[in-house]
Amino acid sequence: MSGAITRGVLFVHSAPRALCPHVEWAAGNVTGQRVAMDWTEQPAGPAFFRAEYSWQGVPGTGARLASALRGWAHLRYEVTEEASHGTDGSRWSHTPELGIFHAATDVHGNVVVPEDRIRAALVHAGDPERLRTELDLALGQAWDDELEPFRYAGAGAPVRWLHRVG
Repeated sequence: MSGAITRGVLFVHSAPRALCPHVEWAAGNVTGQRVAMDWTEQPAGPAFFRAEYSWQGVPGTGARLASALRGWAHLRYEVTEEASHGTDGSRWSHTPELGIFHAATDVHGNVVVPEDRIRAALVHAGDPERLRTELDLALGQAWDDELEPFRYAGAGAPVRWLHRVG
């Protein structure tokens, strides 16, 4: 790889067993390397599995990963991409029911809502319920609500220590 490099994580929150190798194949096709993920049972959904894959690549790799997995039945996932020189960070969230949501993120992973989106929501300042709906949409609240039960692996999930402080 030459030029700017970024990194991110593919979080597969739920996938049927039969889909797991296809997810690995799609991720490998995007990243240009063999991908082998450690799949564990997903306590939030019977017959589902979860895994994480840390990747690095050129800016835009996160978008290509999210697109490669978009629309697959029973697949819930999130892709993050860190900011790199000249490129904002991003997060893509996908559920079978809602489809895909994309948001720019800051260095801490917080969703950054563009000013035009806020201005469009403020048009409804006189209707608090509509204002809340518009802001929830801008933040991807429906995706967070649906993914939250799947984000936690539960007791017994493998933990990979990246470093030790002490």
